[in-house]
Amino acid sequence: MAKGVKVWDGFIRFFHWATVLLLAALWWTAEQGQMDRHQDLAMVLLALIITRIGWGIVGSDSSRFSRFVRSPIAAIKHLASLKQRPFHYEPTHNAAGAWFVMLILALLLVQLISGLFATDEILFSGPLSGMVSGALASDLTSWHKLNFNIILAVVGLHVVAIIIYRLLGARLAEGMIHGRLPIAAESAPQLRSGWWPFISAAALAAALLYWVN
Repeated sequence: MAKGVKVWDGFIRFFHWATVLLLAALWWTAEQGQMDRHQDLAMVLLALIITRIGWGIVGSDSSRFSRFVRSPIAAIKHLASLKQRPFHYEPTHNAAGAWFVMLILALLLVQLISGLFATDEILFSGPLSGMVSGALASDLTSWHKLNFNIILAVVGLHVVAIIIYRLLGARLAEGMIHGRLPIAAESAPQLRSGWWPFISAAALAAALLYWVN
């Protein structure tokens, strides 16, 4: 068993930690009533999400949805195998982790899209709030607030899961820092290098920021 085989490319690691920081910043700006800054940060996150979805189609092997999204039965089998030793690392998200990835991406998209229509009916309105009725905008605003609490709960479960994996001897979180996991060299995924996902995300963020401002 080889140690330290590269599994995660630079964009995936950047996306992971940037999302963590942006969620924290979005919560803070909303709590402080800094809605213009909140909206700008949301556009940056939306650009990252869209780029991540694109990277999930054409990116590195370990990043592609087609490579790691498996059936719910596979996820159950993975969880059942956790009692086995040593822990079996995979060259991408495991079957259970894959469903978390899809869930959090879906929740983030719902959050960001609903925010485009949200309004406090006083000082701030999302850029698309005028395209729907006041009643629907109010409903979407309520969902926007509720969905963020759901996101926090799912993120909390993710942190708990990472802690449990660590107690079982699996250093999954560290892989998102240096990109390496202890898998067999012959299992190493083909990674795509280059700056284009970073450039794409930056260009898309700039376009979205120009649109809302």
